[in-house]
Amino acid sequence: MSIKKVILIFILCQLALLNYAQEKVDTVSRKKDCQQKEIWEILFKKKVPKPVDTTRKTNIFLLPYVAYNPTKGFQIGAGGSITWYVGKLRATKQSAASFGAEFTSNNQKLFQFKSNVYSNNNRWFLQGDWRYYIYSLPTYGVGTGYGNPVPPFPEMTAGYDSSAVWDDSYHVEYQWFRFHEVFSYRLAADLYAGIGFHFDKHQEIKDNTLSLDSASLYYTPHYAYSELHGFNPSEYIASGLSLNFAFDTRDNMINPYKGYYVNVNYRMNQTWLGSTEPGSQLWAEFRTYIGLEKKLPRHLVAFWLYGGFKVSGQIPYFDLWATGFDQMNSSGRGFLQGRWRGENLMYGEVEYRFPISRCSQVLGGVLFVNATTASSKDQSVPLFEYIRPACGAGLRIMASKANRTNIVIDVTYGGHSTGIYFSAQEAF
Repeated sequence: MSIKKVILIFILCQLALLNYAQEKVDTVSRKKDCQQKEIWEILFKKKVPKPVDTTRKTNIFLLPYVAYNPTKGFQIGAGGSITWYVGKLRATKQSAASFGAEFTSNNQKLFQFKSNVYSNNNRWFLQGDWRYYIYSLPTYGVGTGYGNPVPPFPEMTAGYDSSAVWDDSYHVEYQWFRFHEVFSYRLAADLYAGIGFHFDKHQEIKDNTLSLDSASLYYTPHYAYSELHGFNPSEYIASGLSLNFAFDTRDNMINPYKGYYVNVNYRMNQTWLGSTEPGSQLWAEFRTYIGLEKKLPRHLVAFWLYGGFKVSGQIPYFDLWATGFDQMNSSGRGFLQGRWRGENLMYGEVEYRFPISRCSQVLGGVLFVNATTASSKDQSVPLFEYIRPACGAGLRIMASKANRTNIVIDVTYGGHSTGIYFSAQEAF
């Protein structure tokens, strides 16, 4: 076991013991119903007064952190969430946004802001995803199949790595600017439809094509895919409009205890909007949360299923569907970000969420399993022929009971990779 995991387990054990001791004190010293607390109340013995009206307040949670991620290495940064209500009508649903800036030991710089906003009386639903990455990551080809990850292309010359196998990685560096905004209008209770604008630009893409043990040049999956599909391997744009449908009955967007969420997005990239090539994609997503205990709504099972499909035209390599690149960057825990990528991709996850400290509910735990399947037309790999599972366990520390923000720590296993994940929002 690595020193990082030993340190993490030690810290988690100390927090659990501290909370257990506080629970025993609470049980002996008071004769009243248990209430949700925050970690700060336990650590600093601080009594946080209950607001007169928590439903209309703006709540901001900011957390500087040092963490480790298998894709990014060691991270230092700050991130958080904000929840608020637009207008004064009490029927208006909660709006939420997350934000972050971080720097990593892998020479990555990430800045992002993501939002889900309900207007007064829920008339409009706005979804935003803005990012600027100076990024690098290993690439593994397209599809969840076995075999050589680098498909042959007509202009291929000497240097083709015919001995490569499905788990060989190829390092790529790039800059990525994303601006996504969707505006949806309420058609009926909890049901919305609208249009969106989506712009993704990948530039200064650098394939690390030198072999580690020789001076030979080797083609990467990104380079081969770009050549096969008519894209400049160093820069491309995907830009277009979308049609959208959303159905949302969740009681909280940061950390739901109940409800359903359905989201369908049909995106059409067009050259007249700046896209390098025309193409269209379909995204369909479903989430639900099933409670297991009335008195402890935090005790539940959560389900997440989504599918991304290429409908027509050509899609750039880094705009293909990939695990870890959904709106919250949370799918595919157990694998490196972007480990599974495909023209068509389906992903499913089940998470069991339970309280560890049943009185204060400061500490909670999760157990989860997920599975991914992705296709590659170039290599004749259909959807569902290969399925890649992963699993993990995690600790949840209540940091803000006003908007249900947890400090999230997960340890994961994905067959060929393990990882430790740290964030300030649930995976879904």
